[in-house]
Amino acid sequence: MHTLVVATTNRGKIEELRALLEGLPIEIKTMGEVGAGPDKVKIVEDGATFEENALKKARAVADATMTLTLADDSGLEVDALGGAPGVRSARFASERATDAENNAELLSRLEALGGESGETAFPARFRCVIALVDPYSSLEPHLSEGRCEGAITRAPRGTGGFGYDPLFVVEGTDKTMAELEASEKNRISHRALACLRMRPIIERLLLDRDEKIRKMFRE
Repeated sequence: MHTLVVATTNRGKIEELRALLEGLPIEIKTMGEVGAGPDKVKIVEDGATFEENALKKARAVADATMTLTLADDSGLEVDALGGAPGVRSARFASERATDAENNAELLSRLEALGGESGETAFPARFRCVIALVDPYSSLEPHLSEGRCEGAITRAPRGTGGFGYDPLFVVEGTDKTMAELEASEKNRISHRALACLRMRPIIERLLLDRDEKIRKMFRE
């Protein structure tokens, strides 16, 4: 088994990633479990794009732990708000905002645009970029992306998920992300699609590692 560190302190993300990467020959560790908690590794997510932030997190934790590291940066883009909250999704209301505060800020801004209460009329999407960094490889980091289209409702529904899930009605369904069963969410979400594209990359990387180890022993 190989060790893979997930560069996040968000428990919801960690549990989703564990489920999405199940079946790979890896043991997923949190930053705290490898001595790289927020008190040890300071990461300022000041990138202008999801890609920049994902790479920044993955590189910082990989350098600190010398362990294969995966990081995701994800967020909500609302067309009527010019793509906001975007990369500031987790900090939309303030730097240390809770999910409830961010949801309230989103609803407040949409309220200013008018429309009937509870109306679902604001096209939006969840985006996720995953970065994979191997500190023992000289190759460039690996990136994958996933998107989930939908619309924002101003009548929150559901108790599952986290973040903006209760406000996001998934395209092609009448359910918010928070109303989906975990198994269903893990098939269609932005993070699920990004992981689907990353899985074969991880598999190839681990096979290469195993082959190098076997070669060392043969020599």
